[in-house]
Amino acid sequence: MVFAKLYNHPSVYFYCLHLRGFMKKSSLHIVALFTLLSSAFNFHAQAQEPPNFAYLGLEPDIITNFVGPSAKKIGYVRVTVELMIDSVDVLEIAEHHMPLLRATTIEIFGQQPEDKVKSLTGREEIRLAILKALQDHMRKETGATIVKDVIFTKYLYHG
Repeated sequence: MVFAKLYNHPSVYFYCLHLRGFMKKSSLHIVALFTLLSSAFNFHAQAQEPPNFAYLGLEPDIITNFVGPSAKKIGYVRVTVELMIDSVDVLEIAEHHMPLLRATTIEIFGQQPEDKVKSLTGREEIRLAILKALQDHMRKETGATIVKDVIFTKYLYHG
C-alpha cells in the first residue's frame, strides 16, 4: 500500500515512466546488440574457412624467344610462372598435365611481339592469354578449368 501511495506522487510517477522507457530502450539496444554480435559471429565463422588453393610452379623457368620489330632482331624472355590451382584435391591432375601446361605457356610467349613483352599492359595481356589457354586445355582434358590464375614471379627480357 505504501508503494501505491508513492507511485501516485508526481515525481515518483515520472521516474517510473522514465525507468519504463529506459527499459524499453535498453531492451531494444540489447536486441540490436545481440543481432549485431550474432551476425558478426556468423561472418567470422564463414571467414575462418580458408580457401583450398594450391600453387604449382612451372619448373624450370620459361625461357623463349620473341619476335623483334624486324625479322633480323630476336629477343628472349625468361619468366618464372606459378599457377594457382582451384583445389589441393586436383593438384595431382595439374601435375600430370605439366608438359601441356609448359608447352602452352612457351608457345604463347613465342608468338608475342617485342612491344607487348616489354610493356606492363602487354605483360598483363600475355598473362590473361596464358590463363585462358591453360583453362581451355584443362577443360578439354579433364572437364574442369583447374587453373584459377597465372602469376609471374620473375619476368626478365632482353632484345
